[in-house]
Formats: sequence, C-alpha cells, structure tokens
Amino acid sequence: MTVAGRQAGTLQGILLLLPITMAVMGLIVLVPVLPQIMAHYHAVPGVEYLVPLMLTLPALCVALLSPVAGVVVDFFGRRKTCIGALVVYSVVGMVPIFVDSLMTIIASRVVLGAMEALIVISSTTLIGDYFHGREREKWLANQTAVASVASIVLALLGGALGSFGWRGAFAAYGVSIVFALALVIWTWEPSRNDEPAAEAAAPGVRFPWKAIVPISLLAIFGGTMFFTMQIQVSAMLSEYHGVTSASALGLFSGLAGLSVAAGTLLYRRFTARLAPATQLLTAFGLLGVSYVLMNHAPATGAFTLWLVVNQVGSGMLLPALVVLAMGSLPFEVRGRGTGLFMSGWWIGQPLSTQAIAFMRGYHDGSLPAALQTLGLLCLGAAALALVSQLRSRARAAA
Repeated sequence: MTVAGRQAGTLQGILLLLPITMAVMGLIVLVPVLPQIMAHYHAVPGVEYLVPLMLTLPALCVALLSPVAGVVVDFFGRRKTCIGALVVYSVVGMVPIFVDSLMTIIASRVVLGAMEALIVISSTTLIGDYFHGREREKWLANQTAVASVASIVLALLGGALGSFGWRGAFAAYGVSIVFALALVIWTWEPSRNDEPAAEAAAPGVRFPWKAIVPISLLAIFGGTMFFTMQIQVSAMLSEYHGVTSASALGLFSGLAGLSVAAGTLLYRRFTARLAPATQLLTAFGLLGVSYVLMNHAPATGAFTLWLVVNQVGSGMLLPALVVLAMGSLPFEVRGRGTGLFMSGWWIGQPLSTQAIAFMRGYHDGSLPAALQTLGLLCLGAAALALVSQLRSRARAAA
C-alpha cells in the first residue's frame, strides 16, 4: 500500500509481525517459573486455582474481548491503538515485579489480556490494510510461523530470567515498548482512499455478517483442533510412551512449535495458491489423519511422526482461515471483523481442554481414543471442504 509516497514493504511487514508475540508471551514466558510462583504463594487459600488462573487469564480475555477490541480499532485507528496498547502492555506486564498481592497481580493480568486483544486485532488488521493479494497472504501466514518460533524463544527467555527469581520473568513484558517505538517511527495510519476498489465498501454497505459469522464459527472448531495437541503432547508422551523427563518433553514441545512454523512455510509455498476449500481440505485432512493414527502409534517414533504431521496441518490451518476472513472484510469494518474471527479462534484454546476431558469420559479415560474422535471430526470437516470444492467446480463448468 502506498500512502503519501510511502510504500509498505518488508520493514513494515516485520514490525507488524512482532506484536503477535505479545499474545504468546502472555503465557509462555511464565511457564518455567510456575513452580516458584506456586511456592511463593503457597499460604494463599485456593492458590492451586488462582495461580493457573493468573497464567491463563490473558488468553481468556483475548477470546472474550476481541469483538470489542475490533470496534475500538476501527473507531480510534489501527496504528494508534496498536502503539497505545503496546505501551500499556509494557507497564501492566511488569506490575508483578513491584507488588506482592496475588489479587493485584491477577487484576493486572486482566488488563494485560485486554491489551493483548487490542494488539492482536490492530496488528492483524494493519497487515490487511498495508498489503493486498499474495503479499497479504504471505504476511498473514508469517504470523503463525513467528508465533510458533516465539513460543520456543520465550520459554527459554522465561527460564533465563527466572534464574533471578520468579519476578524476573515479568521483565520480559517490557520489550513491547521497543515495538511501540518502532511502529511510531516506521509506520503510518492507513486510509480508506488507499484501498483497492474491490476491497472498499460502498457507502451504506452493512457489516458482512453472512460472510464473517460462518468463518468465525469455523475458527472455533479450527482453534480447538489447533490447540489440542499443543496442550496434550506432554500427557500423551508421559502417560502412553514413558517419556517423563522435563527436558525431553521440552524438546517435543519445541518440535511441535517448529512443525507449526514448517506448516506455515508450506502453506506459503504451495497451498496459498489454491482455492480456500482446497486449503481447508488439506489442513483438516492432515489433522484428521494424524489424530486418528496417534491412537494406533505403537512406539514413540511413530507418535513423533504423526505429531509432526499434525502440527504441519495446524500451521496450514490458521493462515488459511485468516486469509479467508480478511478477504471478506472491507476497510471500514476490517477491525470489527478481525475481532470476531480472533474471538472464535482463541475460544478454541480453553474449549480444547474441555473437549478432551469430555471425550476421555466416553473412552474410559483414554487420551489416544479421544484424539481419534477429534480426528474423525477433522476428516468430516475435510469431506465438507471437498464437497464445497466439487460444487464450485461444477458451477464454474456450467
């Protein structure tokens, strides 16, 4: 996009990818110091519930507040909102360094989650504003890869900072102020006048509910499938394959993150050129086959193979859905539409744990059998995508 002689390029693309790491940082950077936090607050009643709640509250806030964040982004401006939210994120993220009250820390985490929602929605919307066509697909796909790699780096960073005490890990949140300064210097507020004619809404056009609501509902399903294996990989390895070492489990988690990034790269290289139905057929097909075959993996090696296939499918799924959603949103309502979509996607994170718990109850507690059920649901979604693809071809041939 060109604005007053300025052309969005690689620098702007990279700067708009970095804020997405804030959503990952909300949880991942604290995981290595969780035992220290639990030990520090061991005398607080209900600590076994309150500390895990403190960790997961930001993600829950992103899920619940993303639609509101979308309205804020469209009203106040995408760039202004992103910069302001990054600054507030930096401040409230470091609050636990200076206070000792667990309830105060929990309250700060609610504000942190609200800022995460604004950051995720505004940065994603800005990518949709700055880039179009193949360039937009590339940068939206890169979001998934960056988030996956960041999860590995942030886990290591949290561990390193945790060596100075559990409060040290919260210092990592201060990096967002650097991102905010970079956006101030090298980005600009997008304008409706710079939109391609095909993407600018005509006067009086209403919010495209019929287009975005089905995609957002699909995002709930897709998010559930995406987060399940990331959360359950350690349980699968420890309960069914005898892998109990924390370092070994960490390596498998890292392998999962790298596989998601690889799936994103494969999406950019191959499936981004295909029709949306074909993209979803590929992603859900890989997820479905891998979830089913995990139930029949006799050894750790076989499970590892299907873990990689599963996470590659996950890496293809998110960019396919984001690009599909973004393509249906004109400039005027792009923030609101992105917020609705992201809300659906992030709801999938807590929903995935509940879905697995529910399904294990119907399979005598078997996690592999529960994953196989998810696999069958994914294969059903792939079949629907195939039907949609065949119908589109039939209409085109008529």
